[in-house]
Amino acid sequence: MFKKRETIKQVEEGNDLAPKFDENGFIPVVTTDVESGIVLMHAYMNDEALKKTITTKEAHYYSRSRKCLWHKGSTSGLIQDVKNIFIDDDQDCIWLNVNVRGEASCHVGYKSCFYREIDLESKQLELKFIEDEKIFDPDDVYGDAPNPTIL
Repeated sequence: MFKKRETIKQVEEGNDLAPKFDENGFIPVVTTDVESGIVLMHAYMNDEALKKTITTKEAHYYSRSRKCLWHKGSTSGLIQDVKNIFIDDDQDCIWLNVNVRGEASCHVGYKSCFYREIDLESKQLELKFIEDEKIFDPDDVYGDAPNPTIL
């Protein structure tokens, strides 16, 4: 499915999809909401996740902590329907533009994983919440299973 990277011109100005995965086989992905433009999350894909995302038009990622392919929303029902896939100039970063079934992308229950801002006026570098309410209760969706991505 992906072309071999042969020349800078081919990668930067050609029509060949030739993604550059890092030494561990990953490519970073930024995911935004198609309607609002808000950044929902940042994750990684491997070769298989990118192929599945392209073929199914639903977001698939690779969980580095769980070491497995991850179909976003398969547990929660908060599937990300892909509307656009963009790739940067040197093809080493992906941008997904999605509609989210259920309006939330963060496993903590907020719309976006970026629900806090670093308070630049605070001497303690405190975090301020920029989303004031959760869209769902994570305990209701995931139970009390520990989140392996935290510690």
